[in-house]
Amino acid sequence: MTVQPSLQPSIDAWTQSIEAISELVSSLVDGEWNRPTECPGWSVRDIVSHVIGMECEALGDPRPIHTLPRDLYHVTNEAKRYMEVQVDVRRHHTGPEMTGELEYTIIRRSRQLRNERRKAEDTVTHPIYGKQTLAAFLVLRAFDVWTHEQDLRRALGKPGNIDSAAAYLARDVLISELPRVVAEKAGAPKRSAVVFDVNGPVEFLRTVRVNEQGQGTVDGSPSLGPLVTFTLDWETFARLACGRTRPKKVADRLKIEGEQDLADRILTNFSVTP
Repeated sequence: MTVQPSLQPSIDAWTQSIEAISELVSSLVDGEWNRPTECPGWSVRDIVSHVIGMECEALGDPRPIHTLPRDLYHVTNEAKRYMEVQVDVRRHHTGPEMTGELEYTIIRRSRQLRNERRKAEDTVTHPIYGKQTLAAFLVLRAFDVWTHEQDLRRALGKPGNIDSAAAYLARDVLISELPRVVAEKAGAPKRSAVVFDVNGPVEFLRTVRVNEQGQGTVDGSPSLGPLVTFTLDWETFARLACGRTRPKKVADRLKIEGEQDLADRILTNFSVTP
């Protein structure tokens, strides 16, 4: 139990997901480490390397001094370049080296979180996330680890935790991005509404409303005349929002009603992860 009780839900969610990752990879054979995942350009080993690296940085460990190869097609912006260093530096590590470092990192990070004396509202600065409160940072760490847990589960054919505590944190993170997707990136018309009707183990209905100034907000009330309504399951919603698949690949799991041009623009801009 942390000394800051308000942070405990995020810490518990993070703990469940990162320990699930440790269990998933603990008995992998060599070939399984190289399996591709839905995370562009990353294998199972790369996902675990990323999780280790981000937690080491949260611990305050110095970043590796490492020059990236020039032929990494999936590294398309500075955020991805920043994250890739922790991944590429571990690309030739063996399975035992990976599991050993992961377990040790979990022990160290869990100890740090138990002894966390900063307040929830204290400011944390991160190269990718920018300035935010400690509470928001821990939510994003739980979200990131859960997202990668699901990457690993799909790659290894071992589904689970799709409705865990971290999944509900992920839901809230992704819902908070919907106004930006609909109003700013997709350019939905002023005084319009777009509905997302999500079913499955994590179920919700949210309406994004665009006001006369073109600004978007999101709420849980239905709209009587939305321009577009998306109906889909929770896993598909999360995969699309995290950039793990393309709309055409999940067309059979995605129902669209309303203006097709606007729907296409929303889906084109749906991914909100770095």
